[in-house]
Amino acid sequence: MKKIFVLTGEPSGDKLASTVISKLKIQNPDIEYLSVGGTNIKKLGIKSIFDLKDITYLGFTSVLLNIFKIRNKINIAVHEIIKFNPDILFSVDSPDFTLRVAERVKNINNNIKTVHYVAPQVWIWRKNRVKKIKKFIDHMLLLFNFEKKYFDEENIKNTFVGHPLIEKNENVKTVLNDLISKDKKIISIFPGSRNSETKVLLPILLDFIKLMNKKENFYSFVFHATDENKEFIINQVKKTDVNNVDVVSDETIKSQILSNSIFAVSKSGTVSLQISSANIPSIIIYKLNFINFMIFKSLVNIKFANIINIINDKEIIPELLQNECNADEIYKTVIYFLKKPELIKKQLNDCSKTLEGIKSKTSSSKEAATILSNYLTT
Repeated sequence: MKKIFVLTGEPSGDKLASTVISKLKIQNPDIEYLSVGGTNIKKLGIKSIFDLKDITYLGFTSVLLNIFKIRNKINIAVHEIIKFNPDILFSVDSPDFTLRVAERVKNINNNIKTVHYVAPQVWIWRKNRVKKIKKFIDHMLLLFNFEKKYFDEENIKNTFVGHPLIEKNENVKTVLNDLISKDKKIISIFPGSRNSETKVLLPILLDFIKLMNKKENFYSFVFHATDENKEFIINQVKKTDVNNVDVVSDETIKSQILSNSIFAVSKSGTVSLQISSANIPSIIIYKLNFINFMIFKSLVNIKFANIINIINDKEIIPELLQNECNADEIYKTVIYFLKKPELIKKQLNDCSKTLEGIKSKTSSSKEAATILSNYLTT
């Protein structure tokens, strides 16, 4: 029986990996799996050798403070992968963890094929990383077509498969009447998948909701949580006096809630593609501590945090970062948009044009699954 080890480093990567593996299980059910994964991978019946939260940290200082824990988990992952002896090591995103593991595995056993999904953003920082990747990654699966040139230049085998978060799921049907009041307009809130970033953004977002409730009383707010941080968010909400907030982690329900929302407030990240794909107007927020922010600023060579803005080299989706990431600014920006439908229309049109330019012609997850399947038969 063929074997695949699925290697992720955070909940968003776990979600992406699960979309591919679920398709691969349909194409080829006779594969044995082992993983470093989260709830989405586990729901597919795949064992994880340790909990994702043990390696999920936000910011440079947090990583440094936990460097020995992370190194230990890298050692454990390498040991378990070599022992499992898979035909393919399928690594997903989180390059500072997954690529370190992949490099060591490849050095020990060159027969294991290494396929990495979600290329490290070399167009943002550490462009010299591409030369190193060539030594231990057999195939790079790209989310964005404009990334190809960076890997083509170094003759690294790569395929543009597109982003699964902008695939439409036409079969999703969920009744929301029991969850959301019909007389309330929904604002979706995405506080992040990492516990560390949720802890930073959640107090700000709850203060924003309190401001909205003081001046507007016809909105319902829904936090799009993960299975890992849902309980934490619920407990923090209970400590407040707000009663028009729901917290959901079920992917099907989240998808339906988003499609029925009038607006979204989201942490910076690829989830913004999912929001744009659902044709929902939004703003982006994010906050690092001062030291992490200064380190980040010294390393990156882009003006924007959001991928839609980066691709267009202009602000299409407003970004409230660092000092601007506060309840007052979020409130002012959301209300400003809600009272100006022409701005919402322009944002949605610009986002739609951008998404058309980065969509793959086929299903991203299905194409990625096919590439993995081909490696098992060659």
